[in-house]
Amino acid sequence: MKVGVFSTKSYDRTFLEAANVDGQHDLVFFEPRLTLETSVLATGLTAICAFVNDQLDASVLSAIAQKGVRLIALRSAGFNHVDLAAARDLELTLLRVPAYSPYAVAEHAVALILCLNRKIHRAYNRVREDNFSLEGLLGFDLHGRTVGIVGTGKIGALTAKIMHGFGCRLVGYDVSQNPDCLVMGMEYVSLPELFATSDIVSLHCPLMPETYHLINAEAVNQMKPGLILINTSRGQLIDTKAVTKGLKSGKIGYLGLDVYEQESDLFFEDLSNQVIQDDVFQRLLTFPNVLITGHQAFFTEDALRNIATTTIANITDFEQGRPCPNQVSLDQVQK
Repeated sequence: MKVGVFSTKSYDRTFLEAANVDGQHDLVFFEPRLTLETSVLATGLTAICAFVNDQLDASVLSAIAQKGVRLIALRSAGFNHVDLAAARDLELTLLRVPAYSPYAVAEHAVALILCLNRKIHRAYNRVREDNFSLEGLLGFDLHGRTVGIVGTGKIGALTAKIMHGFGCRLVGYDVSQNPDCLVMGMEYVSLPELFATSDIVSLHCPLMPETYHLINAEAVNQMKPGLILINTSRGQLIDTKAVTKGLKSGKIGYLGLDVYEQESDLFFEDLSNQVIQDDVFQRLLTFPNVLITGHQAFFTEDALRNIATTTIANITDFEQGRPCPNQVSLDQVQK
């Protein structure tokens, strides 16, 4: 099958080619992300392989369907960037990678917590300038602190397990309770109570209409003063302007982000020689208690290997007419 791989980086090509045993599929790699302007590249393709920042709204889906594309193979678990109703109406098949390495994301979330708490990023820069002063680098013991996990699926539960290992008290919020978290002693509470009692809050819930801007001005006001807020899930869970005000007031003591609500114009690209026009993002970078990574929580050898292997297997299932366990059901999507 001829597959166009959009938003290709060197590592995508390396792992996908390794998974594409004996060249069973004709993979055509494109560096640009998929947009209406780049959709012309889909001419002659049966499938496209897309990533989190590729544009998959109704206009793009219509354009690629007209060019013969029948399959969208996502290299991600989330599909909030796909217009599902349009995909259904165009009779497109949507496949995803539901789990590639929950350990990678959970471990990165904890790395952000440790780095912010002990100011590792600031200490690193100081020592490189021969400044060995400890002023301003004071942290706190994680042992005995309360960690709030919002979304206790696989990644949230693994984050909770790591923090439990530090001796933290666990509170959680989810629509259903995870038995593995209950065994660790997690107490499920309401969101306002979680915000009010947690020293650290880590977000691990999917992006849906109900969770859009879950962290807004009201949520910030409910937070325990000085807490650490971590987001390795989806950028739009956070109202960045509300969080910026929380940082300025001291309500939020530390902020660790691996995702950002307007990241599609920033992340995965080298913009070091450009002037970034996003003033909200630039304002975040001025805070000494903010640490941002460019959507790299998933970025381990294990995860990339699993993503590539599952993606190729998904495409093969489609080509051979087999039911694919990773197909996104579009039957119940509202018009």
